[in-house]
Amino acid sequence: MFHKSRPVFILVLVALLFSLVGCGAQPQADTGPKVVKVLTMQQAGPTPEEMNAIVAKFNEGNPNVKVEIEYVSYDALHDKIATAMATTPPSYDVVLVDDIWYAEFAKAGYLWDVTSKIDAATKEKVFAAAWDITTVNGVTYGMPWLLDAKYFYYNEKLLAEAGFNAPPKTWEELVAMSKVIKEKGIVEYPIVWSWGQAEAAICDFVALLFGNGGTLVDAEGKPAFNNEKGVQVVQWMLDTIDAGISNPASVSYVEEDVRNVFSQGKAVFAVNWLYMYELANLNKDESQITGQVKFGLMPAFEGSGVESATINGSMGFSVVDKSPNREQAWEFVKFLTSEAIQKEYSAHLLPIWSSNYEGEALNELMALNEATPVTVPAFKAQFPFSHVRPKVPYYPEASKALQLALQEALTKVKTPKQALDDAAAKWNELQGK
Repeated sequence: MFHKSRPVFILVLVALLFSLVGCGAQPQADTGPKVVKVLTMQQAGPTPEEMNAIVAKFNEGNPNVKVEIEYVSYDALHDKIATAMATTPPSYDVVLVDDIWYAEFAKAGYLWDVTSKIDAATKEKVFAAAWDITTVNGVTYGMPWLLDAKYFYYNEKLLAEAGFNAPPKTWEELVAMSKVIKEKGIVEYPIVWSWGQAEAAICDFVALLFGNGGTLVDAEGKPAFNNEKGVQVVQWMLDTIDAGISNPASVSYVEEDVRNVFSQGKAVFAVNWLYMYELANLNKDESQITGQVKFGLMPAFEGSGVESATINGSMGFSVVDKSPNREQAWEFVKFLTSEAIQKEYSAHLLPIWSSNYEGEALNELMALNEATPVTVPAFKAQFPFSHVRPKVPYYPEASKALQLALQEALTKVKTPKQALDDAAAKWNELQGK
């Protein structure tokens, strides 16, 4: 019986093997383009339309690679990246990483070490400070991409109606101007902020804290934001709400809320990232105050010894370490951050390449579009006064503690001192882990 059925058995086995080989090999996929999936944010930097155009250019010039890009809000970006790392292979090959996440992601093994892939010429031509964004303990995990800071905006027309021909240089001067603005009924709340329980609030707090001569941590890395200078800043924030100078809705606002209020002419002053300029001053579909928006140097507090202070909100693009397409992904990152592409799309993203800010290149940069004659000088004036947040693996948890503290203080759940002390205790706890 066995011997009679053996030829049939062999034929079935051979057919099965061919079937399995056919299913597993998929020669079509091997010869097709490698798909590189990119995760980025939809706010700040180039618009999604501009990013899509950059992707299309890369895909056209690289037929063996197909880049697919996905956009999320900044507030969703960190957790989206962390979740994506749980699959094998990960859901994305390239991710946009905030400066404050690099230490955490590097420690977790999420990012590819590209130190050896960056040549000396590239290293030298990019702003030295930019490499601090993507480098942790001497290892470089990506290319810097977005050099940004928060800027002080004002409505020139409304400020002139109040009788002022220049923006305030100190926060005390802003309060004095705001009282006149209110008395004249120009707007109900002269300034609007991003003080909601999010990273945006930390960014505004950093500008105010360093503008008061303070700092987030001391030389040993211990929290220092709860000292006298930090408490003074939070009390000042609270006082401006109580006085009707800061829009009380600021305690629930993030950057897009600030842009919307300012663009409607409902505030004379605002603090926001560079992206707001084009939308508020040049885009009539987005703004009711086009032609009225100006930059001032971010004010500082009187007696602080500080001329100006703001937050460094820079970011970089990195290749995921476990990506099966690391080389192709790195080629896209190099293209995206190249001098030519950054120069072409500089309306909302000022280049990381220092040579773009010198001589004829600077003139070309400023003449590229309607925004750059204003945004480039603003960047050059403000960025030297920018400050980074601590680059530690536990920063996301530490930030949440400080976000909560600011919210509790501004909503009068706790006193400024109590709220900041509680946040500092959490930072010490995290540091000790």
